[in-house]
Amino acid sequence: MFTSIILAAGMGTRMKSDMPKVTHKVCGKELLSWVIDASVAAGADDVVAIIGHKADMVRPVIEDRAKIAIQSEQRGTGHAVMQAKEYIRAAKDCVVVLNGDTPLVCADTIKAAVDYHKSQGNSATVITAELSDATGYGRIVRGADGSVLKIVEQKDATDSEKAIREINSGMYVFDSDALVFALDKLTPNNAQGEYYLTDTLEILRNSSKKIGGYRLEDNDEIRGINDRVQLSEAEAIMQDRINKCHMREGVTIINPSSVFISADAEIGRDTVIASNVIISGKTKIGKGCVIEMGCKLDDAQLGDNVTVTSSVILKSRIGSGTSVGPFAYVRPGCNVGKNVKVGDFVEIKNDNIGDGTKISHLTYLGDSDIGRNVNFGCGTVTCNYDGKDKYRSTIGDDVFVGCNTNFVSPINVGDGAYIAAGSTITDDIPDKGLAIARAKQVNKEGWKGNKYTK
Repeated sequence: MFTSIILAAGMGTRMKSDMPKVTHKVCGKELLSWVIDASVAAGADDVVAIIGHKADMVRPVIEDRAKIAIQSEQRGTGHAVMQAKEYIRAAKDCVVVLNGDTPLVCADTIKAAVDYHKSQGNSATVITAELSDATGYGRIVRGADGSVLKIVEQKDATDSEKAIREINSGMYVFDSDALVFALDKLTPNNAQGEYYLTDTLEILRNSSKKIGGYRLEDNDEIRGINDRVQLSEAEAIMQDRINKCHMREGVTIINPSSVFISADAEIGRDTVIASNVIISGKTKIGKGCVIEMGCKLDDAQLGDNVTVTSSVILKSRIGSGTSVGPFAYVRPGCNVGKNVKVGDFVEIKNDNIGDGTKISHLTYLGDSDIGRNVNFGCGTVTCNYDGKDKYRSTIGDDVFVGCNTNFVSPINVGDGAYIAAGSTITDDIPDKGLAIARAKQVNKEGWKGNKYTK
């Protein structure tokens, strides 16, 4: 068990953004959220996010998942950790210090570093990585026994130290009492007048405390996000992780590099996902579904054996066995039943649609409650907006709607009703009623024709 301290107060100027850096997203989730979730999954008792720059924009990301400490002025990493002293003193065991802009760090890595720290009896453990090109990183100088003697910044390193490839990731594990002791003695002994967390290691070493180094196996986990290029690189790595996880759980992804799946999406086994698909938000897809090329699903809930072809589904529920598309637009608030057909160039919005209903093509249905086994002919429209207010219509079970029918909402159509093609319905229709609402055809004999017939 441990307390996680996450440094997330920086300005992130290289992002060139009006948003705080840690609120930018990778695979649909904020950078800071990834680190919080990894801490919780690793077994943290408490998570403390240290925020500062545009703190009011960062708070909604944290919600009730972590405690908050404020660094009102940015005076270095050591100064940031100082803002969480009350939580460090209250820590039941050790303290892990992480960075809010390293979304690729894994829960297993955090847990392994904590276990290593405890097993070695360290007062502090530096999480390290070995890079082929260590330019710009602080080098880890180890003693003969493997302990960490010091961290040397590149500008201060000798030629032999520059040849070292093991670098400081900026993540640490501390015994809580050792960290409090070091923070109390920390001073800004540098031209910038800042407090550096790395100086706490020197303080502990000078007090005969054991400093260890836990080396990562996956160097991607130390990647910090400083600009949009690094953000896109992290997105690609995280997306690859997510897609492979789904494939290992029985999902077929035909062209993984072209498929975006959010961190919170759930997909059932034997579902097939084609190229150029976006699955975002908390979308949940059942078993045996087929998501064809070019689809976008956002916060959608799909049952089993649903087929979606080149269509958009937003914040709606689709029942098992239903087909959607091609080129359908399911707008928010729809609850579509089982074995329904939502066909080509169909738009539905805020509708409840019963099982077995067919909306085959070129139709708009909005703000409607539709029964079971209804057949909508081509070109049906619910006229649900009068320029000021929107109105709901109710259409019963087993209704047949002819082509080019307009429902001027609010309308109630009884079960088993039949509506003639070309009708504009302005009045309610009783059960099993036949409604014909169109002008009588008039033929004019002897007409001279138009310019096209001359």
